[in-house]
Amino acid sequence: MAEPELQQVARRIRSFPDFPVPGVLFRDISPLLKDPDSFRAAIRLLARHLQAAHPGGIDYIAGLDSRGFLFGPSLAQELGLGCVLVRKRGKLPGPTVSVAYALEYGQAELEIQSDALEPGQKVVIVDDLLATGGTMRAACELLGRLQAEVLECVSLVELTALQGRERLRPVPVFSLLQYD
Repeated sequence: MAEPELQQVARRIRSFPDFPVPGVLFRDISPLLKDPDSFRAAIRLLARHLQAAHPGGIDYIAGLDSRGFLFGPSLAQELGLGCVLVRKRGKLPGPTVSVAYALEYGQAELEIQSDALEPGQKVVIVDDLLATGGTMRAACELLGRLQAEVLECVSLVELTALQGRERLRPVPVFSLLQYD
């Protein structure tokens, strides 16, 4: 991996202790989004990884609601692919397929338009952050209902102490930056 580019990206992630609740160290990507050169570096690094990891090709990038929408379309453009949206329930028109999943306190639902993908199409799921893996796991299940093949889950930041990667097995996981 291009070490200077990775360092450029890492410098744009800032930490806020005790946000949103005491004991949480929040990793803020806002400075990365403000800096076009650093954002482009992040997209290039993710694209290079995907090109090397999937020489057989990728059909689509699936961006997760909501900050995955910031990375998904740009990554798709960099790779010359289309981007499909995986949204929170009630945000997409037309027929949809949905899946419910557990949150720390309650439940949520993700959905995708039922005609977004064809059976057998190869998809990479993108989000800004991998924490517990709940949202990405739900997205994997959702894409599976459309009979798509999830090649990998990728994120900008991974909070390794929360072990989200383990929850996603056997789907491969890649993150640019890892924090405890």
